[in-house]
Amino acid sequence: MWAMMLAMGLSTTLANNEETINQRAVGSFKKDFASAQDVKWESTKDFVKATFKQNDQVMFAYYSQNGDLLAITRNIVSSQLPINLLSTLKKNYTSYWISDLFEISSPTEASYYVTLQNGDNTLVLKSSGVSEWQLYKKEKKNITIVRQKYERVN
Repeated sequence: MWAMMLAMGLSTTLANNEETINQRAVGSFKKDFASAQDVKWESTKDFVKATFKQNDQVMFAYYSQNGDLLAITRNIVSSQLPINLLSTLKKNYTSYWISDLFEISSPTEASYYVTLQNGDNTLVLKSSGVSEWQLYKKEKKNITIVRQKYERVN
C-alpha cells in the first residue's frame, strides 16, 4: 500500500477546488486537520491526497474513497528520527549523506524512509519499527554517463 501512495504523484488529477473531490474524504480531512492551511487536493481512483500546511510544516494526508484516513506523510530532518534509528545511520552509513527523509504515519504504525547517497550508490532504507532499518532499494550510480558528458565538454 505504501508503494502505491508513494507512486500516486505519477497518476493524479490535480483539483484545487474541493467541490470536485470526494466529499467523504474532504469531510474527514476537515475533522482531522481543522487548522490546516493552503490545502491542495489530488485524486486517483484509489486515493484522495490532501497537501496542506499545519504548524508551518507541509504535510500530506491520504484518504480512501470512503473517507478513511490511510496515512500522513511529512518530510523531517534527521534530528526528528527516533534515537535508535539516528544512531544506526550515524554508525553504519558514515560515507553517505541524507538526500531525503520522511515519516509515514497510519492509524496503526509509523515508519521512516531515508534516501542516502555517496559517490557510487543511492540507498533507500525503510524503518522496521523505531529500532532498525531495512534496505528498501539500492541503485548504483552510472558514473560512465557523467564522465562521457564531462569528456565531451572538455
